[in-house]
Amino acid sequence: MFVHPQFDPVAISLGPLAVHWYGLMYLLSFLVGWGVAVWRTRAAHVHWDRDEVGDFLFYVVLGVVVGGRVGYMLFYQPQLLLSDPLQLFLIWEGGMSFHGGMLGVFAAAAWFARKTGRQFFDVTDFVAPVIPIGLFFGRIANFINAELVGRPTDVPWAMIYPQVDALARHPSQLYQAALEGIVLLALLWFVARRPRRRMVVSGFFLIGYGALRFTAEFFRQPDAHLGFIAFDWMTMGQLLCLPMIAGGLLLLALAHRGVNQQGVRN
Repeated sequence: MFVHPQFDPVAISLGPLAVHWYGLMYLLSFLVGWGVAVWRTRAAHVHWDRDEVGDFLFYVVLGVVVGGRVGYMLFYQPQLLLSDPLQLFLIWEGGMSFHGGMLGVFAAAAWFARKTGRQFFDVTDFVAPVIPIGLFFGRIANFINAELVGRPTDVPWAMIYPQVDALARHPSQLYQAALEGIVLLALLWFVARRPRRRMVVSGFFLIGYGALRFTAEFFRQPDAHLGFIAFDWMTMGQLLCLPMIAGGLLLLALAHRGVNQQGVRN
């Protein structure tokens, strides 16, 4: 059994400037993701250049931040949003949703596709293998901040979070960092290593993330203000994963038939 190190939430202090771990992890996510995306452009079947990656990153940052916050308020704090709409803008108080951030990235992809004359799924197929990098750093930030803790357990590697209570819990943030970060990255990198029909990589992302997040939720403590929302065991995170998995299966089916967005064969 282990005890959480109780990290200082401030990673770097420079006079009046305080850089929190959460912000630092976001910064690392975007920088490392940009580097990996640029590296991906070297593949012969990837028709992007370095400048386009930089331009797209700008839209992705906006999509992640705006979508993540809006999604959190809509999915997890709808009553608070209705009672005090200004809470939507208090990003520094915490509260971001991956599913909302994902919708924000989809909006960014649609805008960038229209701007550059690309197909929407050509953009999402390109960016999908890079997203697990951000997920990995995000879950590490959750662990550092001792948030989104796991359910009580007696496994040998259980961890006590003194900031939360004295119970031994699953280090679910590390489980999610491994599953949604490392495992999903390996899966998508394997799928995207050679040319695929349009929508295949995006489909595998939706299925892979949805299945891995659904599994990890069994070890994560449900949100206190929501609890289990269906069947006395299903969490909000699991419920939101179901349409992702269904959407991914649909994309793979369409890709298998060789049908693109306009209904013509690839």
